[in-house]
Amino acid sequence: MNTAKERLLKIINEIPEQEIDKILDFAEFLKAKKEQSLSKDLMKASESSLHFWDNDIDDEVWNNV
Repeated sequence: MNTAKERLLKIINEIPEQEIDKILDFAEFLKAKKEQSLSKDLMKASESSLHFWDNDIDDEVWNNV
């Protein structure tokens, strides 16, 4: 059974060299899109944890540091 990666490599090996840059561009686009999505998820997670520290007791302690 051929995996998707094996099928893709077979196609890459069969197409002309000048067409490979199009596949590379698309693969890099997909990778950047995934990384951007992960970055947004991390940003949301860190923002939600900020509310924990937003209180009068911690503010008073940290104001004197």
